[in-house]
Amino acid sequence: MTYAWPSAGQRLPYFKDEDLGNRRWIGMISYWGGLVHPLTWVLGQRRTRLAHKIGSGSREGIEPKVRNRGYIFREISSNTSGGTLNKTKEKKMGIQEEKKPRFLCLHGFRTSAEIHKKQVGKWPESVLEKMDLVFLDAPFPAEGKSDVEGIFDPPYYEWFQFDKTFTEYRNFDEGLAYIEDYMIKHGPFDGLLGFSQGAILSAALPGLQAKGLALTKVPKIKFLIIIGGARLISPSIAENAYSSPIECPSLHFLGETDFLRPRGTILLESFITPFVIHHPKGHTIPRLDEKSLEIMLSFIEKIQKILSHEEEKEMCLDENAALS
Repeated sequence: MTYAWPSAGQRLPYFKDEDLGNRRWIGMISYWGGLVHPLTWVLGQRRTRLAHKIGSGSREGIEPKVRNRGYIFREISSNTSGGTLNKTKEKKMGIQEEKKPRFLCLHGFRTSAEIHKKQVGKWPESVLEKMDLVFLDAPFPAEGKSDVEGIFDPPYYEWFQFDKTFTEYRNFDEGLAYIEDYMIKHGPFDGLLGFSQGAILSAALPGLQAKGLALTKVPKIKFLIIIGGARLISPSIAENAYSSPIECPSLHFLGETDFLRPRGTILLESFITPFVIHHPKGHTIPRLDEKSLEIMLSFIEKIQKILSHEEEKEMCLDENAALS
């Protein structure tokens, strides 16, 4: 097979599977800093003929479009005028398109999903556009006065109840079951983003899940963002939640005047190489200054790479299964 290399200004090479007709185009192009070259594409049929097509003529077939240093292939019907899409199929070729990590967001004590959304909404668009955030109301109506009353409108909710020593909990297992049920119906989720009571709960769930004590019917929690969090004090729960190092990548916010800062600092000991943002505020979801933004974006970049690697592995397994 002979490949003609495109000169400057020419369109990129296309490959057409003649045996499958005009509806299916197959090709692989890899892009590294402006260097474009075709790679071998293995077909299940040995005698499939590949026709090489270069030129600026018909827009039939597919159009390559650069996105995040990779190519997305679009299938366009042959009667399309001016490139209007009749049907779109996107396949990630070469370097993978960055996948947005999907987080289930657990709000603070006696607040709500709507309040949590407004609090997180203070972050810059450069952060928010890189994540898929889903906000969930806790299952239990607030049993007392909310600290945000007069600042944010009700209703207010809580994930579980506790005594004055914070060592005895009510409705804890029911709250976990409620979260799991939502994840089953609306997942999958890659991670948890929690504030205050939602952060305390989020930080404990990977350990409880690893022990088979929570979230047993949903995929493993891969990532955590913990804002104003702490360790659970209940001895029986803490023993299971933190007895082994928590390996999932995590980002922790610690406020200088946050009353939970000491317990949040202790929580860091349960994680392997956590990212940490220190801010001068109290028990709140802070805005991101230049340094905090840099840490946040570094964390997101890390977890995006993990997701892209996992997706590449899945694609390879699918291709191998199709060829076997």
